[in-house]
Amino acid sequence: MSENSSRARESVKRMFPGEQPLVEVLNLKKYFPVRGLIFTRGYVKAVDGVSFSIPKSKTLGLVGESGSGKTTVGRLILRLIEPTGGSIYFDGRDILKLSGRGLKAFRRRAQIVFQDPYMSLNPRMTVFDIVYEPLRVHGIKVENPQEYVLKLLYQVGLNETHLFRYPHEFSGGQRQRIAIARALALNPEFMVLDEPTSMLDVSVQAQILNLLKEIQAKYNLTFLFISHDLGVVRYMSDYMAVMYLGKIVEIGPSDKVFENPAHPYTKALLSAIPIPDPEVARTRSRLTIKGEPPSPLNPPRGCRFHPRCPFYMEKCGLEEPPLIEVEKGHWSACWLHV
Repeated sequence: MSENSSRARESVKRMFPGEQPLVEVLNLKKYFPVRGLIFTRGYVKAVDGVSFSIPKSKTLGLVGESGSGKTTVGRLILRLIEPTGGSIYFDGRDILKLSGRGLKAFRRRAQIVFQDPYMSLNPRMTVFDIVYEPLRVHGIKVENPQEYVLKLLYQVGLNETHLFRYPHEFSGGQRQRIAIARALALNPEFMVLDEPTSMLDVSVQAQILNLLKEIQAKYNLTFLFISHDLGVVRYMSDYMAVMYLGKIVEIGPSDKVFENPAHPYTKALLSAIPIPDPEVARTRSRLTIKGEPPSPLNPPRGCRFHPRCPFYMEKCGLEEPPLIEVEKGHWSACWLHV
């Protein structure tokens, strides 16, 4: 392990004291090249030095604006794309050193539910084939495949009438249930949930979220829950990390982050949550931020949030702030706390 990774691991251990991590992400980076006609013009720094851990049987919610790098982090952890740098440990083992059978064995233990249920299911396969496909890929044989798939469908609120139908015959919520059943087919320990309810109606969202919580409690699953909806993240997550332009700017227990946000960006996100009572909404103080996020192709020097921050100080534009513990288990990357 490199010196940078060792330091990152020590800081990650202090984030959630007393918890046994299943997933550890250390100084993770992903730079996408921007190619010109002949030469590479630069790199989009989608993820730039991210470190965190996810305790066993817990949920870490990852939030931020579109383009902050949330989905890229989830795909890097599952090695759907390869990182530019950093380390990823799963149950104490560096998965970036795995290949062949070792990597295939890891993928039995880690699954993903994608954001778009209309694109993540093969339209030419029946529900039975979709859910049973992971077992075929991994060479797992069960005594009665149809009974096995039906049991999974029952767990996600579907039944035998859906078994041999095609994806186009289902609603968005039903399709996402099928995707969840497929993810459960291999009895995983860890699941990346990439905005699994963002394309669904509000009433259906509640059903899917409750289903995910029931499944987690039943199977002791560990979740990375990616979303831009802070209300959903609070309901689903034990811990919460806020990303901005490829970096984590705040992380801690969800209740602490919501009740006492430390970073100006987190405060702005929370103040933007709609309140259904107009009287309360009128009296609420709101922290607004101006402008659009800078380009990840050319991020600003120092704190990446400083061009939009209402609390800007000269130091913010010169030096990048480290994650600082503002209260036990609650960390923020802001010079206001130094």
